Amino acid sequence: MLPNNFVLLGHLIFTSIMTGVIWVIQIVHYPSFHFIEKELYTAFQKFHMNKISIIVIPIMLAELITGMMLFLDKSSKSPFLIVSFVILVLIWLITGVFFSKAHNELMTGYQELVVNQLVVMNWIRTLLWTLRLLLLTCFVYLHFSR
Repeated sequence: MLPNNFVLLGHLIFTSIMTGVIWVIQIVHYPSFHFIEKELYTAFQKFHMNKISIIVIPIMLAELITGMMLFLDKSSKSPFLIVSFVILVLIWLITGVFFSKAHNELMTGYQELVVNQLVVMNWIRTLLWTLRLLLLTCFVYLHFSR
């Protein structure tokens, strides 16, 4: 197996993990924000931010780095990889622009509107990550079935 194949498989693994994580966040985690007692919400949000970062930051960074490696590799200019990388950049932009701001707003206490926005907006990231996983799975299948 060539080093590029290791990068490709690593990238698929990181994307698979993030797709699973984002579905759990979408279906269980964000909706559960509504059930936290209001007087405990600030402490909960601080806990959430600290703990979720331990999980998602390393995986998202690994996904971004391996995605960039594949995108910049002149031998792998597949439309699957190009579209997948563009979607990854879009996910990072949405996360940085909207989700960081929303979570910072929640650090001051529970805000029903902000939590509702998280749930609705996170569907975008959930669908984008799912699309990335499908694209990468197709590419990996085609790549290794040659």
